[in-house]
Amino acid sequence: MKRLSWAILPALLTGCVVGPNYGGPPGVASGERSGSTFRRADQAVTSPQLPIARWWEGMGDPQLTTLVDRALASNPDVAIAEARIRKARASLREQRANQLPTVSASGTAIVADLPAGSLALPTQGEQSDRIRAEFYNAGLDASWEIDLFGARRRAAEGAQAQAQAAEANKADAQVRLSAEVAQNYVTLRELQQRLILARRSAQLQQRSLALLQQREQRGASSRDEVVRLKTELTRTEAGLLPLEGQIATTLDQLAMLTGDEPGAHDALLSAPAPIPMIPGTVAIGDPAAMLRRRPDIRAAERQLAASNAQIGVNVARQFPSVSIMGIIGLGGPNIADVVDPDSVAGLLLPRISWSFLDFGRNRARVEQARADRDEAEAQYRKAVLGALSDAETSLTRFGNQRRNLFSSVASRNGARQSATYAGQRYAQGAIPLTTSIDAERAALAADQSVLEATGELDRAFIALQKAMGLGWSQQ
Repeated sequence: MKRLSWAILPALLTGCVVGPNYGGPPGVASGERSGSTFRRADQAVTSPQLPIARWWEGMGDPQLTTLVDRALASNPDVAIAEARIRKARASLREQRANQLPTVSASGTAIVADLPAGSLALPTQGEQSDRIRAEFYNAGLDASWEIDLFGARRRAAEGAQAQAQAAEANKADAQVRLSAEVAQNYVTLRELQQRLILARRSAQLQQRSLALLQQREQRGASSRDEVVRLKTELTRTEAGLLPLEGQIATTLDQLAMLTGDEPGAHDALLSAPAPIPMIPGTVAIGDPAAMLRRRPDIRAAERQLAASNAQIGVNVARQFPSVSIMGIIGLGGPNIADVVDPDSVAGLLLPRISWSFLDFGRNRARVEQARADRDEAEAQYRKAVLGALSDAETSLTRFGNQRRNLFSSVASRNGARQSATYAGQRYAQGAIPLTTSIDAERAALAADQSVLEATGELDRAFIALQKAMGLGWSQQ
């Protein structure tokens, strides 16, 4: 029987764990099941293969890769997320330490030189007008609140979930950051190419205006035509300034994203460069893998786990708490008494407390925790449904932009062919120079449409990678 009592002592000390055990997140959609497919995926341009985390490297632009890497290393939002991770991990260590006893040491030395009669102490022998009193003490005291009903274990469980949620939030910040850097980089290159085309268009209009003014002087053209062309030229030249302003703004936005001062990338990126090309086929995997990969869903699931653990913390408060305090001290009127084993004194104080009459306060706290858990569950369901919708919408937009680009390229090819024919006919003297210039301007407008369609396709591709939850390293 004695052996049995010793065997059950650890179980009695650790007690039970009240509150609901976390059984994982609820099922939300059919897309969570393995083998499901995206409904809006175009089999001609997407692949069910597992996508790569560093998707921007597939665009084949070293400057883009450099910018994204710098942003992931230096962006303030990532630094904020990392600080929150350290804070959450420190909170977890604190909650785990709360399950263990607290031990402290103390030392005391009292030396008093008092006037006689100031203390009601008996005197012996020759009396003096001064009294000297000394006392020395060294001791250890320990306290331990036994986690009978698992409040501290539930608190540690919740703290661990919060730390994991902080890690997921950092990954989500990296996903958003890599996409935002790429979006701004594509916009920069598109604006630079549009500015080149706008300047070429202005040059052609100036040539047309010069020819039209010569015809007006010969009486072969009206003043109205000259005024109309001047107005068009003024409008084209005025459009250059907003483009230049947008380029400067985008450069500053990229500098901010990479954690640099405005203008830091002007020397590197001011020279125009082509818009990056996306891969011919995009790997997207399946919805189940996407949901497991997306860090915002992971964060929502960990918040749900933390809310579930908090219920157990509040339920445990409804039961009695048991704590033990022990004190060991050595001391006496002489300093040698501090190391004298005969002067050892000990004290053991077990304590039980129970707020059995709190007029429903604990019950209200439990109901609040359950409501928080229900809210976290609804937030998780919202995150899953939002992720599926985001992915399907991005796939639809990506497919539409590809078709739009193909249409724009076909129109551009036709306009460019017409401009080539017009140049040949002008060389043969079959048409005037103004007609050839007009055909060239129409081809430039078609080039502008292709540029815009290319930029929109790139941005749709980037939005798709973001929807897939890509951009953080631990895949």
